[in-house]
Amino acid sequence: MATHQNELTKPRSPSYDLTGKRVVVVGGKTGIGLGIAQAAHAAGASVTVASRRSAHSADHPDLAPFEQIRLDIGDEEAVRGAFDAIGALDHLVVAAGPTDGSWGTFMDDDMRGVRSYANSKFLGSWACVRYATPRLPPDGSITFLTGGIAARPKVGMTSVTSTFAAVEALGRSLALELGPIRVNTIRPGFIDTDFWTILSEADAAAVREKVRARFPARRLGQPGDVGHAAVFLMTNPYVTGTVLDVTGGEHLVDWAF
Repeated sequence: MATHQNELTKPRSPSYDLTGKRVVVVGGKTGIGLGIAQAAHAAGASVTVASRRSAHSADHPDLAPFEQIRLDIGDEEAVRGAFDAIGALDHLVVAAGPTDGSWGTFMDDDMRGVRSYANSKFLGSWACVRYATPRLPPDGSITFLTGGIAARPKVGMTSVTSTFAAVEALGRSLALELGPIRVNTIRPGFIDTDFWTILSEADAAAVREKVRARFPARRLGQPGDVGHAAVFLMTNPYVTGTVLDVTGGEHLVDWAF
């Protein structure tokens, strides 16, 4: 035990090197999750991507470098079974969320949409960490993903804002609960992924133009931008309990979509 504590407290030079480490990205087969998986792999990690969808690497060559496992974060028993199969890991990223694009509104006739969204994103994230934690080393890390709407609510998206805020609170609480394992959250802004297919082509083009014109970065984010941030959080030994904005300066400007 003393030796272990000495290893944890011994000063280290921060490095982005993940050689010899195993990274699990839940929701890592598409979009931001895939960008994180690719960044971790480029940093030397062995990467497992977990999703409820199966994908053949012959059809999706981007997935060829990774081990794939099926995991539905909305099903606790499936989460338990998946992490039993995964075994030991060094870093966990929970990027997954609901895939049907539905989150309900505050005054819906019933609360099915809200309950489904919260169960998948919040309780699903909780379950992933619950079953991954016994397999993480003391110098391991956990990273959640939320979104800018957690800080800037929009009409009609109360359930998303509330759920994201709950995930961020969970991250801060677990940084205390699970220390020295580090727990952080990334809050991405407008990232160029297939999420944009929920908008019409004209609406998506209008949003992209506003982002380019008004955000200090003058461009949309890319999945690799979030991947770079995730690798930083995995490898920096003194960052925990924080929310890291990757938004191109969105919070500095006044705009509405």
